[in-house]
Amino acid sequence: MTGVPENNDAHREVTHPAGLSSSASFSASRRAWVLGACAAAAAFAFAGAGRSLSWIAPAWADAPAGAGLDAFLALSQRLTGRTGFDATLGKRVYDALAKSDNHFDQNVAALNTWLQGHGGVPSDTVTQALQADQPALAKSVGAIMRAWYLGLVGDTSHVEVVAYEKALMFEPVKDVLTIPSYCRDVPFYWTKKPVNA
Repeated sequence: MTGVPENNDAHREVTHPAGLSSSASFSASRRAWVLGACAAAAAFAFAGAGRSLSWIAPAWADAPAGAGLDAFLALSQRLTGRTGFDATLGKRVYDALAKSDNHFDQNVAALNTWLQGHGGVPSDTVTQALQADQPALAKSVGAIMRAWYLGLVGDTSHVEVVAYEKALMFEPVKDVLTIPSYCRDVPFYWTKKPVNA
């Protein structure tokens, strides 16, 4: 085993009072080495958190600057980790998000710029990092993820369904669950009391 000195006492067997022989010291030494290696990896990860992580995601280094559909799709790829989207669905999602937020195009441009300086990271990490300093951008990240994964755009008073069977929430379970063939109403419609009741 590399990383463990050859003259380490951990290689000796220990005889317990009950007469059982084991390499308990070796296990403890190996466990300590693994924990130390994990701690070092975590320290390197956290130490680099403030620096640009662009070396992790070089494919997005040439993301379109500015706003528009192409910039939105590039941002969506970075946030979801996907390599592409259905063109018709992408346009529908973009149009609905732009209609629901007057500053959406500006936020897309700002998010693409921000991500180029901070590297490709999961959307929940991006949202958490932006929440304190730029809540409008964090809200846009949430809206984008909600649109792609749930197929919903808008707030509680006006929700638009932009995707149903192609919503990304169905992808992880597509091999075991059949997607219902239709959507009767907005999500959770069954939780509201009927008008005539």
